[in-house]
Amino acid sequence: MYKLLSGLSVIEASSFVASPTAGLYLAQFGAEVIRVDQIGGGPDFRRWPVTAENDSLYWENLNRAKKSVALDLGRPEGRELLQALVRATGQFVTNFPVDGFLSHETLAKECPDLITVRVMGWPDGSPALDYTVNNAVGYPMLTGPGPEPVNHVLPAWDLLTGAYAAFALLAAIQRRTATGEGGEVRLPLSDVAIGTVANMGGIAEMLYSGENRPRLGNAVYGLFGRDFTTRDGVRTMIVVVTPRQWTNLIAALKLGDAVAAVEATRGVSFATDDGLRFQHRDALYPLFERAIAARDHADLAAAFDAGGIVHSPYRTMLDAARDPALVASNPIFGAAGNPSGFAYPAAGAFATVPQMERQAPLPAPRNGQHSEEVLSERLALSSREIARLIDAGVVGAG
Repeated sequence: MYKLLSGLSVIEASSFVASPTAGLYLAQFGAEVIRVDQIGGGPDFRRWPVTAENDSLYWENLNRAKKSVALDLGRPEGRELLQALVRATGQFVTNFPVDGFLSHETLAKECPDLITVRVMGWPDGSPALDYTVNNAVGYPMLTGPGPEPVNHVLPAWDLLTGAYAAFALLAAIQRRTATGEGGEVRLPLSDVAIGTVANMGGIAEMLYSGENRPRLGNAVYGLFGRDFTTRDGVRTMIVVVTPRQWTNLIAALKLGDAVAAVEATRGVSFATDDGLRFQHRDALYPLFERAIAARDHADLAAAFDAGGIVHSPYRTMLDAARDPALVASNPIFGAAGNPSGFAYPAAGAFATVPQMERQAPLPAPRNGQHSEEVLSERLALSSREIARLIDAGVVGAG
């Protein structure tokens, strides 16, 4: 955690991945993020993975460093309290529908400089999930050897949308500072997905070629990059992105003469051209397969590291969780008291600011843990009024 956004308060009413991720990133940089949920938890409160006691490890990690207010949003009084909190704070992140009691127009009637960032599925307001949007933009038909589509388990569009939403909020605040104007930013997952495809050249590529890219399995399109298996059975990924890496890879594998023979036969030079290495992979891959299969992984890894060659063996996520370099000795991780009671390394801000002291990660809140504090501070409700709301079941206190 870093206190780069100290003084910024944000109300978050959201669930699942994209919108909570926006709040998480803001909180990790020091913003006060107040998540408002239904009493007892929203639809993602028990989302897997869960502990034996049914505490969601997913929820408590996507909601670290936030405050929690619990309201009965099924009752008019609960909805009115959420509206009042949004107006009193002035910054709002949500994935609630465009229309309804949390529409920007409704909220801005009494708070004209309100900034709302709304995560959506499709621009027309219809629902979508990362896994359906990914299908819509075509990536599962590029992944794997084919012909069957391969869904990706990483919700990339959710995570990109969450990061973009946090950026969009700060951009809108910058505009408000300059002009005094608030406004709503609508951010559909589908637009993040297809926009990213375009930014990576995919739209232009498809329209230029008029055909789909071939399925490549674990090969990297346009580069010399693929998985290979060492003599001791370790499957490792090797990717070359610079001429120096190519030269050092050939030297490490003692393939100078063999590669030169391919170049002479085909009238090409692989020294500086990524595309040529990719185009002639049919001749290059067998050479590298044999050379790598004749060496043990530890021996190759040492040679590759010395040559600045990018490589990594395939590992399980359990392997990664137990890797000291990635987790235990990584300064982005620290200890935090988790609501689940399970002690494990908690991630803080991914970025490192050398000029600032890194703060320890904070735990996620219990549902309603900060209801009384927030209602008192933000809405100036008396302790008697808050007690009445709790007794009436409108407010939950963790």
